[in-house]
Amino acid sequence: MKNIKIFATIAVATILLASALFITSAPKNEAGPAIFTISRTNQEQTTKRLSDSKYLRFPWALPLARIMTLRFGSIEPGGYRISQSMNARELVIVLTSEPQLKWITIPEGLRKEEIGERLAKELHWSNEELEKWNTTYTAMQYDYREGVYFPDTYLIPTDENGLDTAKRMINRFNERFAGYPEEFTAKNIKWTTALTLASIIQREAAGPHDMPLIAGILWNRLDQNKQLEIDATVQYARGKTENDWWSPIKGSDTRSIESPFNTYLNKGLPPHPISNPGMDAIQAVLNPEATDCIYYLHDSEGIIHCSESFAEHELNIDQYLR
Repeated sequence: MKNIKIFATIAVATILLASALFITSAPKNEAGPAIFTISRTNQEQTTKRLSDSKYLRFPWALPLARIMTLRFGSIEPGGYRISQSMNARELVIVLTSEPQLKWITIPEGLRKEEIGERLAKELHWSNEELEKWNTTYTAMQYDYREGVYFPDTYLIPTDENGLDTAKRMINRFNERFAGYPEEFTAKNIKWTTALTLASIIQREAAGPHDMPLIAGILWNRLDQNKQLEIDATVQYARGKTENDWWSPIKGSDTRSIESPFNTYLNKGLPPHPISNPGMDAIQAVLNPEATDCIYYLHDSEGIIHCSESFAEHELNIDQYLR
């Protein structure tokens, strides 16, 4: 009787194991690799998508494979190289490991060194690769030294080198900027001039709502041959401090930092963009708000106040900043 129970137990275990192996087996014997992406916003349908895409024999194969492999970790957003010839156990090991492609969001208004720091962190670049990003990959053409590393969300392979990532971001810029060079040319504005002004507006504005007004004011100052006197250009010239790249400047910085980017000391625009702007800033340069103002400031709540004279500007300083 005892031997019968042992035999029955072994038989049941064998049947269960065989069933589990069949349920989690590969849908195909041969299949090429593909990229399976998981978005940041909709991760709940991952199992259904895998099943619908024929990566699983059965929808419940993935939960079963988790038990069999003891892989209970979360599946991160990103891209994974998988195949229909992988069984569900192999699949779950890949999906609970670090993604082979990562979603990386580049906010508007960063300088290329800041972008490089984010990329280095997410893609595990060496210090040497980060240095090449700053001094080589993004410095091959003068007009592409800054401003063209378009702020957006990218899905980037973790083994991609910095040069290819730079090209990826320039390609995105070219896609989004298509048609604008012709529109600027029609207004007798070089696209590089427009991009430089947009990069300043991106740093100066409290949001898209006041970009057209700032554009109008800066165009007025340029037309009147006045120094722009933009703090962000001095911050760019100063570089990184112990705090960050864009910490507030001191009053003495406007006089002591000798650089062609210092718009307190030099008239006109800086030699090239000081940040990588988004489309709202570029659009503001193309369609500035008509105004007689030549000064502006933001109060503590981020509301912009502009003035037509320095005397009026001083009154705004007294009222809103002191």
